[in-house]
Amino acid sequence: MAITPLMPVYPRSEVRPVRGEGAYLYGENGEKYLDFASGIAVNILGHGHPHVTKAIQDQAATLVHVSNLYGSPQGEAFAKRLTELTFADTVFFTNSGVEAVECAIKTARRYHHVHDQRHKHTLITFKQAFHGRTMATISATDQPKMIDGFSPLLPGFKVVEFDNLKAARAAMDENTAGFLVEPVQGEGGIRPASREFLQGLRDLCDEHDLMLIFDEVQCGVARSGQLYAYQHYGVTPDIMASAKGIGGGFPLGACLATEKAAAGMVIGTHGSTYGGNPLAMAAGQAVFDVVANDEFLAQVRATSDRLRAALEQMIPNHDHLFDSVRGLGLMLGVRLKSDSRAFVSYLRTRGILTVAAGDNVVRVLPPLNIEEHHIREFIDGLSAAAADYEVPEAA
Repeated sequence: MAITPLMPVYPRSEVRPVRGEGAYLYGENGEKYLDFASGIAVNILGHGHPHVTKAIQDQAATLVHVSNLYGSPQGEAFAKRLTELTFADTVFFTNSGVEAVECAIKTARRYHHVHDQRHKHTLITFKQAFHGRTMATISATDQPKMIDGFSPLLPGFKVVEFDNLKAARAAMDENTAGFLVEPVQGEGGIRPASREFLQGLRDLCDEHDLMLIFDEVQCGVARSGQLYAYQHYGVTPDIMASAKGIGGGFPLGACLATEKAAAGMVIGTHGSTYGGNPLAMAAGQAVFDVVANDEFLAQVRATSDRLRAALEQMIPNHDHLFDSVRGLGLMLGVRLKSDSRAFVSYLRTRGILTVAAGDNVVRVLPPLNIEEHHIREFIDGLSAAAADYEVPEAA
């Protein structure tokens, strides 16, 4: 048999973690890694956080899963907490980010359906976006690596230039239902949108009764230095997808919406077998116990300032390799002058875990509770790796 037991859809690296502690991962042979990837912005409190671990253990011993056919005291409590902390009036819990985005797409379309505007079904999306890997979410992007071999794509999406309000406006027509946008593009290269762009989309939605959907799967849950990135911009969406950090490592997502936006989401329009199960709710509540307060968010902003300053100070020492730093909060990107994926692979051999992104960017996504010594260790390791790194010759 040639195929591996694990379907070979990932180019898995030589890193094989078996244990985590704080900001570190340990391999099966005792290798130690400084984890500034955080499971791609998922492990926002690092590995084995005591409060999150205890909450999951206690709930696992009490009740793991029932069904959404029954009342959910756990889901109701966490949904209430989210609505009190955000713009939203209602929440649908999912198991992942892509499910949250799918729910957001359906919510936007159902809004127009129940208002007898059924021709409004097209969402305007943006180049280099990443919204997930379902058929709907790959149809919402223009990245060849995402869509190759999966045609025909689903209709109902138009892709235009990111952070270009003029292009977004020009793409509108009588079928436009709204906009789907990441306030900070992650996979696309850690590209924060401008406030003018997001405010412009908000104004267009208000003027034409359209839905503004924010995909905050990666940039949400304190990653930006605010609980959600829209609060950093001061621009409020109608619908928002949240996941990754919301469960601190436990599979959990959420689609948040205003009462107006959710007008079409009535009994029978959506569902999930596992979404909002008691174990996931315990994980989410424990994460929010830690991050959903002004002191923690201020700490994230201060840590971001120190890490960014250290990166910017280091870059001129290796200007053959590094170009610039970009990002928001502890969602930072270091743009390289050569292939970022090759350098990310090299960093792994030096015990440092990061994530590659588009535009030759190295994503720096540490746990949000890192300390000063973690920053020093990362910068020292990154600088030493850059000094030794031999840039591959262009093909």
